[in-house]
Amino acid sequence: MKQAHFVARHEREWDAFAQWLDARAGSPRSARAARGWQGLRDEDMPARYRRLCQQLALARRRNYSPVVTARLQELMQRGHNALYRPAPPRWRRALEFLLADFPRLVRAQRGCLWVSALLFAGSTVAMYFAVRWRPELIHSLFDPQQLAQFESMYDPAAPGAKLGRDSGSDLAMFGYYIANNIGIGFRTFASGLLAGVGSLLVLVSNGVIFGAVAGHLQGIGHGGPFWRFVVGHSAPELSAIVVAGAAGLRLGLDLLAPGRRSRLDALVEGGKVGGKLCLGVFAMLLFAAFVEAFWSSIGSIPGPVKFAVGGMLWALVLGWLAFAGRGEPARAALLRGSPSDRPWVRSGRLRGTASRPDRTPRALREAGLAGPVAPEPTQSRHGRQRGRTP
Repeated sequence: MKQAHFVARHEREWDAFAQWLDARAGSPRSARAARGWQGLRDEDMPARYRRLCQQLALARRRNYSPVVTARLQELMQRGHNALYRPAPPRWRRALEFLLADFPRLVRAQRGCLWVSALLFAGSTVAMYFAVRWRPELIHSLFDPQQLAQFESMYDPAAPGAKLGRDSGSDLAMFGYYIANNIGIGFRTFASGLLAGVGSLLVLVSNGVIFGAVAGHLQGIGHGGPFWRFVVGHSAPELSAIVVAGAAGLRLGLDLLAPGRRSRLDALVEGGKVGGKLCLGVFAMLLFAAFVEAFWSSIGSIPGPVKFAVGGMLWALVLGWLAFAGRGEPARAALLRGSPSDRPWVRSGRLRGTASRPDRTPRALREAGLAGPVAPEPTQSRHGRQRGRTP
């Protein structure tokens, strides 16, 4: 093929590739947030880059002019730099996960999240009013020694004492709260393997215990210290338990209704999503343990201050889960999507092509811009590609 025909045939592709590099290769974060882009699609970029490399090899083999080869070389080098850029540092990726990816992942499970929240809140409120109506019900859950311990921890007659505990330094109780809270969160998620029934039982039992203790202490006049203690750390702790319950319910739902996937594949995918959710849950429970040990237990702080801080924390936690990470549709779709949602992918390979690994660069996958892998061109027995002419 003559050089003029070669350039005329492929120049539009080169221009589109150059426009993509100018507009979207500089900052993946800005590219994901940008709306209204009408040029080369992000998911088509890896295939277009491979095609450009092939065209550069052809231009060199055919001894086209240095002007053409230099232009293709420049585009190839810029595309290589965009695809194979260094991965961001781990601390930055962790921060991105907490500030954007985790809230998006939580919102993607909105159905299970609502069920989990209703189960926990419903059992808490129901048991609170049941104990206020029939105070003797508390004895069916706790023995007299446990009730005496609860009453002494929130005794309004000892305003200078630490709330929520009998003894122990703040640092020691911080470690205890970490182990206790994370243990509850993990059990709530992992019990979802029992077809979701385990998560349901853990959510309801935690709600029943919390509601019963709150109703009993409110009924005997110890409600003031109790609410001043729980209001500070309740936002991250209770929200984390609800999210862990939603992850467990999702795991059970994938096990019971895998759809077109095999039950094992559905369980693996659900476990990956649940594992990511648990990372965020553990971070929330760690923060809740810190607040509980070093803030909530201080009995000398006036109630209005405690309630103001608690309200602020509730607003921050709910706002973070509801709004953080919005405005990045490509990344959100990647988080919600699974191989069964993308018809070009089946078990790590392209439909209708031979099995081969996904060679999409890691940096593009992490940036949320990776798309389907283009199929390798088929060849005839004479070594020529079928259906394609350079």
